Amino acid sequence: MEDVQQQTYQHILVDVTDRIAYVVMNVPAKRNALSISHMEELTRCFQSIGEHKDVAAVILQGNGPSFCAGHDLHELAGKTTEFYSRVFDVCTKMMESIQNIPQPVIAQVQGTATAAGCQLVASCDLVVAAENAKFATPGVSIGLFCSTPMVAVSRNMHRQKMMEMLLTGDPISAEEAPFCVLVNRVVPSEDVETETRRLAERICNHSVFTVGIGKQAFYRQLDMAQEQAYVYAGEVMVTNVIHADAQEGICAFLEKRQPEWKD
Repeated sequence: MEDVQQQTYQHILVDVTDRIAYVVMNVPAKRNALSISHMEELTRCFQSIGEHKDVAAVILQGNGPSFCAGHDLHELAGKTTEFYSRVFDVCTKMMESIQNIPQPVIAQVQGTATAAGCQLVASCDLVVAAENAKFATPGVSIGLFCSTPMVAVSRNMHRQKMMEMLLTGDPISAEEAPFCVLVNRVVPSEDVETETRRLAERICNHSVFTVGIGKQAFYRQLDMAQEQAYVYAGEVMVTNVIHADAQEGICAFLEKRQPEWKD
């Protein structure tokens, strides 16, 4: 993991401890706003982590009072169509890189997650939010509808509540978020780090291969018709069950012992 941690980053911090990669957006003065270079660094970081089997889970955090304020609006003023296309292409690539890597990515949210920051939360596999967390897609308030954040967030939330967020720009609180199916759990602010790490540690107890193949299958089957999804999932199951870790797990269960994962 030395190569992941030793890569040079301007906008993020990376540390790996006990098979958990901690990725921290580190632009607190801008509330971790997503400039092009920031998004490219996150993409590069996630892709690098994805290549390392010795990392079993990822925790994504924001340094400072906000998780992420969305796109850096200073970059969106008075530019060309080509530039704007690049911004949103880079953003999409970064969001997809989270779901493309085999390790589960957990968003640890303190403060606000706004626009593309809310999209970033919704793109993660799991979310633990502090009680002070808020989530918003307020682009309509500045004349820029949150169309790309809508893609990720609407796949996690009830349709009517998502439309309300998009049309009013009003935030939802951490207390409301579980009912909107946007977060997994809400804990006191002082416990959010401990609870997020506990969730990551639970994942680390499982086979890295099994978690990875399962996560990737989950996202691929979502857009398939049910009949096609069953065919695809059956193929994944066959690939999974012949792997050494599955055979070890089955034998360990039958022999009433703890499994010893190979991957």
